[in-house]
Amino acid sequence: MRRIIPKGFAVGVSNPKGFLIFAAVLPQFVNRSAGDVTLQLLLLGIVCAAVALVPESAWGSSPGRDGLRGLPRRLSANGAVSGTVMVGLGVRLAFTSYDV
Repeated sequence: MRRIIPKGFAVGVSNPKGFLIFAAVLPQFVNRSAGDVTLQLLLLGIVCAAVALVPESAWGSSPGRDGLRGLPRRLSANGAVSGTVMVGLGVRLAFTSYDV
């Protein structure tokens, strides 16, 4: 566990997908008239991380995840789908303006 947690943290922090999702999705839920925008974004980010912790922890401790190592076609398809979603979010972000 002492090696897994720092590695997982490093992967999570260096993953650009998380930044893209936060930049594309969270600003839609900010209400400028409700107060400090930075604080609202910080709280939304904390809530998102807390909500993601449960399924990620379940997946990490699940014995079924080891079965996917022998299925390269499924892993490839999963990568293609998630890559397509990220490109779509990036295009949407490029053509969206936010009043922050």
